Amino acid sequence: MRTPSRLARALAVATLPLALAACGSHDSSSASASATPSASATKDPNAGLLTGTQLKKALAPASAFPAGLVPVPQGASDSGGKFLAPQPGKTGKPDCTKLNTTAWVSVAGPRGGVSYANDDRMDKSQTAEIAQEIDEFPGTAAAAALKDVRAITATCPTFTDTDLHAKVKVSGRSVPGLGDEAYAITLTSAGWENGTTLMAARQGNAVVTVMSTAGSDNGAAGAKKVAEQVVGSLQKQS
Repeated sequence: MRTPSRLARALAVATLPLALAACGSHDSSSASASATPSASATKDPNAGLLTGTQLKKALAPASAFPAGLVPVPQGASDSGGKFLAPQPGKTGKPDCTKLNTTAWVSVAGPRGGVSYANDDRMDKSQTAEIAQEIDEFPGTAAAAALKDVRAITATCPTFTDTDLHAKVKVSGRSVPGLGDEAYAITLTSAGWENGTTLMAARQGNAVVTVMSTAGSDNGAAGAKKVAEQVVGSLQKQS
């Protein structure tokens, strides 16, 4: 069985809005020309988004996880009360072997959210794991993130497990009734005792990702339960 690894931050996003011009970049002449700054110069692209501190409160509690899964030391983090600058994306042929870790989103070339919170739980044998994360994105970037998640199954229908050198099949399906839209990706291999499921759901400008190897169903039920809990918490905060 492959050894699971902890969830890596960020969601794959095709495009993010360009940053607005800084208000302090104009000279004295332009300042005197108009007493009221234009809307494009003052609009905050992160207005209405939740900070990492707020997202941390929306993460699923211990009761949403199967018995026996305990917090991974150093496995929880968040972006605090400030927003981050969006990370640049990547281009070129994707590295499908990155699906062998929990950093699935890096396959398509990640751009990080402007705020995030995550944690990770694992059993004592380190064979069952569920990791959850919430990322907030400005503009239409959250919808673009889900689009990229859907594209992974077409880009990487199979790959070779770098640990056991086993062939891994990648499949995906839409998940109705979960947030504004949701998609699940499942990894299976004849060389593994159990597969892995990534449940990705968008709720407004937030993208929830839950990676699960827990259970005999390739982690599907555990991933969905935690994702439903997190989406419900976000809906209450909106």
